[in-house]
Amino acid sequence: MLLASLIAPIFASPLSFLKPDEILNNAGHLAIWVAAGIIFAECGLLIGFFLPGDSLLFVVGLFVGNGAIGMSIWATCLILFVAALAGNLVGYWIGRRAGPTLFQRENSRIFKQKYFDHTEEFFKRYGAVAIILGRFIAIVRTFIPVLAGASKMDFRRFALYSMIGAFIWTVGLTVLGYLIGNVPVIKNNLEYAIILIVIVSTTPIVIHRLKARRQA
Repeated sequence: MLLASLIAPIFASPLSFLKPDEILNNAGHLAIWVAAGIIFAECGLLIGFFLPGDSLLFVVGLFVGNGAIGMSIWATCLILFVAALAGNLVGYWIGRRAGPTLFQRENSRIFKQKYFDHTEEFFKRYGAVAIILGRFIAIVRTFIPVLAGASKMDFRRFALYSMIGAFIWTVGLTVLGYLIGNVPVIKNNLEYAIILIVIVSTTPIVIHRLKARRQA
């Protein structure tokens, strides 16, 4: 019952889970832990591919900057970094144990074969470096750890690239939000800033799909 009472306000609005500022406001003093849970889920649990990772990190930094999250920016970055890395490692072992089964699943309302296909093409194109680059691309960052595990990529190598990617992604976007999030023009137009971040993170996938269609 306690867990339900904590989570319920976050999903009070049908679209609140897509709005980082509402998620954090509704979470109250648990904001940083809710953010860490979302980052963890998005980075390897498959069910988190629709979550607002990039924009959430930016808004967390903004909230630290204006005092809404009472924690130092470096402690905040450490928590988010650990969550992102842990999510990747869990995703790797999911792929290692159940990868072939996952890739043979039929399309459903949530899981689409094209998500795996696009991620696999991205992984093949960039190799291990894709684990770092994929952090900044929506959907790819969720599925790429599973693909790495399913392909039985060396775990130590995967962990190293995941650590680098997690650090650049979480610290980079969170510190960016901390530094410029409270600039009046951004603070007063936060929704537009979030939309811009989402567009930037999804653009590579859209471009990739358009190229694939053109080649087909």
